[in-house]
Formats: sequence, C-alpha cells, structure tokens
Amino acid sequence: MSVTPETRLLIATGEVAANVDELPVLIRVLIRSASEILVITPILVSRLRWIASDTDRARYEADERLGVVLAHIGAVAPGAHAEAQIGDESPLTAFDDAIRAFRPDHILVALRSADHDAWQERGLIDALRQDFHIPITVFEFDRAGRVPPTRPR
Repeated sequence: MSVTPETRLLIATGEVAANVDELPVLIRVLIRSASEILVITPILVSRLRWIASDTDRARYEADERLGVVLAHIGAVAPGAHAEAQIGDESPLTAFDDAIRAFRPDHILVALRSADHDAWQERGLIDALRQDFHIPITVFEFDRAGRVPPTRPR
C-alpha cells in the first residue's frame, strides 16, 4: 500500500463497519493519509428487483452507508476533505463514473463478506484490476459489520 500526502482515495462500500473500531489499522492509515476522499456506494439490489427497476429500498440503504462511512472518516481523519455520492446499480459503472470524474490514486473497497455478497459483487475486483490499473485495497465486513476471519475469496 503506497500512500503519499497527495493521494486521492476512492472508497467504495457495499458494507460498513459496525463502528470505527472495526476498521482494520491499515485502512485507518490509508484514510488518514489521503489528501482528498470520494466515497461511493452503489445501489445493491437483488436480480429480481434490478430487473423490475425496484431500487427505492436499495437507494435508501446506499444513502445510509454513505452516512456511516462519512462519520467513520470524520472520526479517523477529522480534517479530511471527503465527498460522497450514491453510485449506479451496476458497481462497475459506479466505479467507472467515479474514476473518470475523481481520478483516484488508490481505491479502497469494502465488500460484503462471501456469506452475504450479491451477484453484482462477484468478479468485481478482478474487473477493476483489469480495467483501471489503479492500486486497490480490498477488505470485507460480515452482516454484523465486523471483519470476518480470513478465507480465500
């Protein structure tokens, strides 16, 4: 993880920490070291709801995640300049939009753990690495907002 005082950090979150103490130490260091932060959270819906364009509940949940992440950033790096936006229902499109507009130096991705991930998240990290060639740090949270025990993904 290479960080400089000029690092523009894109944080994308499909899940959030139960509290700021659940954030891994290296994640806190990355957040503290960033000069600018953009937080995006895609609208994560089931396939059926996506096909039916029923995204209202998922949009509300995405907005709640943004609030939690911004509060965590405020606790970890009180002076940080952070902006936030809800992303597209397609996480890859949400990343594409944010990367083009924000031009991050590093991407931090908080995924839902494998026991409750969604179809939109499968293969996402591989696609990001292949398409964008930007350093990526990935970690997971379980349903309780805690980092699950390490296991292959």
